Amino acid sequence: MPRSGFRIPVARRATTDAAPPPGEATSHGMDSPTRRVPSLGTMGSLTAPRPRILILGGTTEARRLAEVLGRDPGIDAVLSYAGRTESPLPVPIPWRVGGFGGIGGLIDYLRAERIDRVVDATHPFAAQMSAHAVAACAAVKIPLLALERAPWRAGEDDRWSEVDTLEEAADALGADPKRVFLGIGRLHLAAFARNPQHDYLVRLVDPLREDLPLPRVEVVVARGPFDLAGDRALLERHGTEIVVAKNAGGTAAVAKILAARELALPVVMVRRPRIPERPSVDSVAAVMEWLAHDDAPAAGAADAERGV
Repeated sequence: MPRSGFRIPVARRATTDAAPPPGEATSHGMDSPTRRVPSLGTMGSLTAPRPRILILGGTTEARRLAEVLGRDPGIDAVLSYAGRTESPLPVPIPWRVGGFGGIGGLIDYLRAERIDRVVDATHPFAAQMSAHAVAACAAVKIPLLALERAPWRAGEDDRWSEVDTLEEAADALGADPKRVFLGIGRLHLAAFARNPQHDYLVRLVDPLREDLPLPRVEVVVARGPFDLAGDRALLERHGTEIVVAKNAGGTAAVAKILAARELALPVVMVRRPRIPERPSVDSVAAVMEWLAHDDAPAAGAADAERGV
């Protein structure tokens, strides 16, 4: 389906399975002996096999999908967290934390757990996991669908410099010392260590467990979604002069971009990495429609060019 992108509104641990949340079953329920996913008419039948759905998560959209599937007695779903945060929010379906061990490990998991379909709802910058999902699903002939946020698009009042890598983003800050907000998460801060002259503001989901690779840094611990008023106040309090962000898209993290616009701050925007072509939609409702049909496209088939 054509992807126009999300235009920002202008307003002047380890690889082992984790225990499920309290009250949830401790097993993923390997009770589906078939690869055929029933239509909506049979999904609710007590005699029909329950289709096994693997959600590759890490986003707000993945959690929303898990909540919807958790209310559907005709579907047996499991959510896989990447393990980037220490305490992911609970969901009403079984869940696991950690990687699979590459493409081969994911293939083994899909077979062992008798997975019928895979929904890739990972972060737009989790390119390796998404590429592994395309390859593994194609290998075992399991349908794959990406639940993917539309990327942000600059408005006429935005001052964006778009780059392809975090290293390019670091260089785009220039030589003169600046007060910089890094809205990129924790894992890739080392790319900015080459520019120690700047004063950095970093927002993290989890408290610090180790020193950051930045000599001049202020850390704020908070979990989104964030709002415009809060992010504007944060940038003003820090005296921020420039914002660095990855084009995550969606609404949960767009507040910092809107705040930068209101404050007339430049933004260094990192474009999304390329991912092998695969079918994709941008809403939980569209995923549910896909799950309701037997004639889903084969894994690896593309219905659109991925927006970047």
